[in-house]
Amino acid sequence: MSSKLIRYFEVHSFTDKVFHGNPAGVCPLEEWLDDSLMQRIATENNLSETAFFVPAGDHYDLRWFTPAIEVDLCGHATLASAYALFNHLGHESDVIKFHTQSGELAVWKDGKNVVMDFPSRPGEPASAPDALVSGLGRDLDEVYKARDYLVVLNTQEEILGLKLEFSELEKLDCTGIIVTAPGDEVDFVSRFFAPQAGIPEDPVTGSAHATLTPYWAERLGKKHLYARQLSARGGELWCTQMDDRVHIAGGATLYIQGFLSTD
Repeated sequence: MSSKLIRYFEVHSFTDKVFHGNPAGVCPLEEWLDDSLMQRIATENNLSETAFFVPAGDHYDLRWFTPAIEVDLCGHATLASAYALFNHLGHESDVIKFHTQSGELAVWKDGKNVVMDFPSRPGEPASAPDALVSGLGRDLDEVYKARDYLVVLNTQEEILGLKLEFSELEKLDCTGIIVTAPGDEVDFVSRFFAPQAGIPEDPVTGSAHATLTPYWAERLGKKHLYARQLSARGGELWCTQMDDRVHIAGGATLYIQGFLSTD
């Protein structure tokens, strides 16, 4: 088989049904490709993220690319990588350790779900830039800033009714914009927008819950939280606040497996 063929999976994360959750590309590698080639593969895949990982002793080095840039943390593509390793690539240990730009991320199975141990990224109170107000099409009373902006609204209906101007959101100095509110049937709901990263709206965003979890854990006075992301595809997450870490859990299912040709 040609060495230019790269094994490939597409896994739908934070769901147990295909065509729901967030699709992620997964490329297991024996050694790193050139950064430019990994970016071209991610651009061609045109998914929110494509993950690439290489075995390194007792762990894997893991990187994530959107169609436009490399990012420092991605939940759904980490979950997808772990799903591929556990179910299709013969990983035998109960725990997978990924080394990433955001440090070591441990991942393990819990029944049908995969649990990820991520750094907690609480936001600090912030004023709302003009581009954030005009981009979301409404006045904003409660805003925080971590890697992403976190905007808190009053109701689930307000999140679903946003009048978005992505040309305004692209002006912001952040990876993405999280908008959240109390859920009608879950602890909290959210949406996530990252036009600067080539992702107008991300279907389900694990990394955003590293900021959402500490906020809602404090506000609701509870450690264990059930969340839903209100994109068209939708997805469910189970989050636990663990001091300076968060555990983010969800299901996954395989959609595609095969090979990519770069010849």
